[in-house]
This record gives sequence, structure tokens and C-alpha cells, in this order.
Amino acid sequence: MQSNAPRLLIAGTGSGCGKTTVTNALLRALGRRGVCLSAFKCGPDYIDPMFHTAVLGIPSRNLDLFFVDERAVRSQLARHVPAKGIGVIEGVMGLYDGVSGTSDMASSAHLARATGTPAVLVVRPRGQSLSLAAEIQGFQDFAPNTLGGVILNGVSKEMYPFYKTIAERTGLAVYGFLPPVPAAEIPDRHLGLVTAQEIEGLQRKLDLLADAAEEGLDLDRLYALARTAPPLADEDAPLAPVADRPVRIALARDQAFCFYYADNLEVLRALGAELFMFSPLADDKLPDGVDGLYIGGGYPELYADRLAANRSMRESIRAAVRRGLPTIAECGGFLYLHRTLDGAEMAGVVDADARMTEKLQPFGYVTLTAQKDNLLGRAGESIRAHEFHYAQSADSGGAFCAQKSNGRAWQCVYATDTLYAGFPHLYFRANVAFAQNFVRACARKR
Repeated sequence: MQSNAPRLLIAGTGSGCGKTTVTNALLRALGRRGVCLSAFKCGPDYIDPMFHTAVLGIPSRNLDLFFVDERAVRSQLARHVPAKGIGVIEGVMGLYDGVSGTSDMASSAHLARATGTPAVLVVRPRGQSLSLAAEIQGFQDFAPNTLGGVILNGVSKEMYPFYKTIAERTGLAVYGFLPPVPAAEIPDRHLGLVTAQEIEGLQRKLDLLADAAEEGLDLDRLYALARTAPPLADEDAPLAPVADRPVRIALARDQAFCFYYADNLEVLRALGAELFMFSPLADDKLPDGVDGLYIGGGYPELYADRLAANRSMRESIRAAVRRGLPTIAECGGFLYLHRTLDGAEMAGVVDADARMTEKLQPFGYVTLTAQKDNLLGRAGESIRAHEFHYAQSADSGGAFCAQKSNGRAWQCVYATDTLYAGFPHLYFRANVAFAQNFVRACARKR
């Protein structure tokens, strides 16, 4: 099925240039004009899509060319971009920053080329004058790209004409500026920005950004640029249920556990799952009558005392997992299944202790290969995944081997016929069979 899928990618010169700020300002401003919108994030990040979702009220989706191939991301866009509106994709890191650091595979530039998406480069002039043009020209000429223009971020209204004249020397269109908006700044922490649900007065902050976008960005020209993107086709075969009737999966979702790919939840539903949200922080036990359990990542370390205090929930989960309830626990969920986290009692499924450190542990894209048959796959089968955490476990498991593109490898994950528990975050479309096996196990448990 072919779709017009008008779309735009907001790229950047590097992390910290303001891609998220510009993307959210643009989404809010266009939404206030009545434009039908969808939002996406290049790469594996969880937090930026939460802000897109807070702006639009609908899920934002990840587009990742390490997890899936070019045809699959084109299909995602064809399915989810409104034909009479536009899709806005937020880039990752700098325009050409890809998987390995030595190629632009899975970078914003790669995604834009693979999907024929016009890109706009967010540039934040810092201590520059004419060198700004050299920087922009370098991005323009470095490698094949779809750059259609520039947005100047962090620039005052008074200085904008000066920087605009310099930027236009490159031949690229300048689509306006976004001034500093101190009242709308979003703080960060060890895994990135503070999550959207934690920010008091977020909607007011988003409105302030939209006010600035209305004044400084050429919204009409950006909308027109998005609509120059060529049509795309959804080439993916639809997923079919693998159970004879729906299975019930409990999904941990609160401030402590909030890292989920929207597409993962869509895959589970398509395969025949009904998802029942619960809170390990606030509820006293698992939902009644569930056939499976999914505990995603998040920030359990920030809520360790509250998780520890909820003894009935910890006991409910420990008993259910030990009875063989099919369970996926990723990263933060894996930490919750430990005996303790920084000394606070956790669920006690994993007979090991975990602690937070001051630096990133082994992180980045990995290929996971099963070392033995387990809940998700057979020995030798693999799935692409991602790690990003500051925590250490006294025993991270050994049911899978994780290998990076540079050859570095390590053992990880606890896995049995009914359990996957480890630091790596899974993306189900990277190997749909893993998700199918999970749903089938839930059906057998039912």
C-alpha cells in the first residue's frame, strides 16, 4: 500500500545542539495550527519520544536502521505518517554519527537517504561568525545527504539577521531561528533528559516553545518542504495472532518503569496480546489472571526505597515468576528482579545484588545470540538489541552472548523456558519470532 507520507527530519550538528527543543517547538506550533502530525525518533532513545508523545497525545515511534532494514523503516513511515499532514523525525547525535563511529550506518543522514526524507540541520552558533558558514558547508559537502535547509537555534531576534546572512552563503535555505527560552528548559540526568512525566508544568513549557517557533520559524515553508518528500509503500506483511484467543500480559508502567518502544507494544498486540498496565510503585500485586509479564527499563534506582517498601508487589512478582509466568525484564526491569539494588530490597528473582556506578557500563548496539534454548529463542538464534545503563550486577547472567560491531563480546542475560532478564533492550521487529515465542508461551501458561 502506497502512502504520500509527507515528512521532515530535524538533524543536528551533534548532541546538545537543540534537536529535541526544535522538534517539540515545531510539533506544538504546527499542532496548534491544526496540522495532523506524527512523530518519530531516529535511533534507540526512549526519552525523546516521550516528549513527542506529550506534545501530540499519540505514541512516537523509533526508526532504527541497526535494528531493521531500510524497507522496514520505509514501511513504518508509510503506515504511520498522516497523508494530509506531516511526519516529523527527530535525528540522533550529529547528522553523520552512526553505529560504529567510522561509518554513517544508522545515522540521521542514512535514515534520511533511505527514506527520501528532506532534512533540516539545527545549528547553534557559539563563539562564531563566518566560521558558521564553514561548519554548515562541511555538513553539506561531507557525504551524500538530503539537506534542504538550516534552523539557527539559541539565537536572539536581534542577532538572527546577522547569522542568517552568513548561513545563506552556503546556498542552503534558512528556515528561521529559535531564541533561548529559559522558562522552557528541560533538565537532564545520567541517562539523558528528565522524562516528560516528571516535569511540572510541561504543557506550559511546550506552549512557550511553540510561541517562540511561531515568531522565529518559517512554519509554512517547513510544512511545504515536508510535502516534497516522495511517496512510500508499506511493504511489510501484517502480523497475525499466534494464539487462538488473546493472552493477557501485565505491563509495568509508572515513573520507575517507562522505557518501552511503541512498536514493541504494537507487535505484541498484533500477535494476540492484551496489555494490562500496572504500577510496581503504587499497586499491591500483579493484575489478576495474567498470562505473562513485561517489565521494561526506566529509573528504578531513583525509586528504590518506594519499590522496596511495596513488599506485597515484590512478593507477588517473585511468586509469579517462580511459578513460571512467562516474563521479559529489560534493564531497569532486570534490576528490579535482583535481590537488592543499592542495598534496597527488590523482587529477589535473580539471586544477585546490583548497584549504581558513576560511569556507563558496556553500552551501545549489540547482537544477542542465545547460548541455550530459552523463552524467546533456540540456541544459536539472535536478535539485535541495545544497552545503556550505569548499573552493575554481581552476576549479569550467561544465557546470551552480546557482541558489538567492533568484535567486543560478553556474556549476559538470565534466561529459562519462561524468563528473559537482562540489561539489553529488545526491539521485537529485529526478530519477530522472539516476540511470537513469548506470546505462545503466555498462551501455554493460560
